[in-house]
Amino acid sequence: MLLADRGYEVIVAIDGDSLKSAIKTAAIDLAIVGSWNGATASLELVQCIRRLERKLTLVMVVADSTEELAIGALRAGVVDYIRRPCSDGELLTRVASGLSDSRSESRKESCTARYANSDAFVGESLTALTIKATLAKVAASDSNVLITGETGTGKELAAELIHKQSSRAQRPFECVNCAALPESLVESELFGYERGAFTGAVATHKGRFELANGGTIFLDEIGDMSPWAQAKILRTIETGQVHRLGSRQGISLNVRIIAATNQDAEQLVETEGFRKDLYFRLNVVRIDLPPLRDRKEDIPSLLSHFVRRFSRSFGRSVEGFDRETMTRLCHYDWPGNVRELKNLCEAIFINQPSRLITMADLPEPYQNRFNNLNNAAGCERDQLLAALFETNWNVSMAARKLHWSRMTVYRKLAKYHINKSNENLASLALPDSF
Repeated sequence: MLLADRGYEVIVAIDGDSLKSAIKTAAIDLAIVGSWNGATASLELVQCIRRLERKLTLVMVVADSTEELAIGALRAGVVDYIRRPCSDGELLTRVASGLSDSRSESRKESCTARYANSDAFVGESLTALTIKATLAKVAASDSNVLITGETGTGKELAAELIHKQSSRAQRPFECVNCAALPESLVESELFGYERGAFTGAVATHKGRFELANGGTIFLDEIGDMSPWAQAKILRTIETGQVHRLGSRQGISLNVRIIAATNQDAEQLVETEGFRKDLYFRLNVVRIDLPPLRDRKEDIPSLLSHFVRRFSRSFGRSVEGFDRETMTRLCHYDWPGNVRELKNLCEAIFINQPSRLITMADLPEPYQNRFNNLNNAAGCERDQLLAALFETNWNVSMAARKLHWSRMTVYRKLAKYHINKSNENLASLALPDSF
């Protein structure tokens, strides 16, 4: 009924015969498989549908999710996996995301414009499915959320998806880049000001919190804000009010707060870079977004997604990547995560690629990088060792010297099997060029 009300043509198959008849006679874009007889029966039904129609997009709805079921669903060709109970917004989002076939594109845009987000969280790995399910569960509540993850992992996208699947979806979504907000403008930008509050205040100005009233405010990179600014935000959370500059009158708010940081939140608290009281106020629900190198099985899906997206925006017809190029891209660590992958795809389209993208279509820096991947790995290991020796094995100082995060240093230590107690390290000399 929900889908029909939004303009979709819905066919209900109540048994195997009606299912086979529908698949053979109707132009179906997407099939939603329920679990009325249990997850195993649903998986068998998925396999039956896949035998009848190999290219049909399948979405599976289950009551109880297990890792074994999720893996079985993926192997059977399920593109999305929803756990009941799910909100109307979640279901509409998943359907809109699944309807990528050209036959359904115009209907999707006209009937579900609010949910048909081309930047939906893409991925078919167990990690990606778990993140999608987590975002949907978090959206159903109204608690504050703290999202952590490296730069480029999709923290803003995750916040936006939470908002769009929540009961606040019809209300504003305000995104604030805390790292780019000058200290002198924090108060006026976040909380607003009255006319005449200071020189140049010629009219009343609503702050970002007030503009988000009834909806969601996303405070990106909150760990980069000063303790003074964090105290102001804490006061707003505690009182549920904002005071514009130049006014003694408080303005009541009903705002959900989602904050994010690309730093180690607990380490920030220990070093007093993140107020402990604010941290506990925001860390009601925690979502950790993994770097792309930890879910490389999603790289082909992401590349296909961006190829389709840029094919539409650039008006080109590109099929995808050849096998060699795809292999190289899947083995790359992507330090800039999904954002770096997206930017690479856009650069490829700017250079007008072939119908099938090859290594020659990649920007020259990436061609050189992939051609010298083995040498680069050795060089990276040497640089890491040099930085550690120079800083007397102080990981934080070495990270700053290399312009890496501390977590990246720890991952590289594990990757290259570097251990401080290793006897061989004492005999290594620093590179002359470092």
